[in-house]
Amino acid sequence: MRPKRFDAKSGCAVGVTLSVIGGLWKPLILFHLFAGKKRFMELSRAIPNATQRILTLQLRELEADGVIVRHAYPQIPPKVEYEISPFGQSLGPVLLSLRSWGNQYGAAIEGVLPQYAREERQPNACLSG
Repeated sequence: MRPKRFDAKSGCAVGVTLSVIGGLWKPLILFHLFAGKKRFMELSRAIPNATQRILTLQLRELEADGVIVRHAYPQIPPKVEYEISPFGQSLGPVLLSLRSWGNQYGAAIEGVLPQYAREERQPNACLSG
């Protein structure tokens, strides 16, 4: 795990949590990995708006933080799979709570924001429900 993530001086566990799972694509990566092992291109197709560079960086950070495990197989062509680590499994309830809050928030603001302020988005299966 990356020791620089935990700043004991801040005294805020919420900040530590957000430093690990925060980021534009990390929660989506985790949701897809909770469904099972995925190869890089599977994740890339599941999260089409994420560039390969950003996806790679965020996967590396999640791996360095001990939340996911990367399996590299010595074959040609190279095969790499990612999965949630045993420690990362503890994030399941956190992500489900975030999804629930997001659904409630979306329902609460529906019709409140002016049409021009709403962003057109593709529905994401891992976040609905």
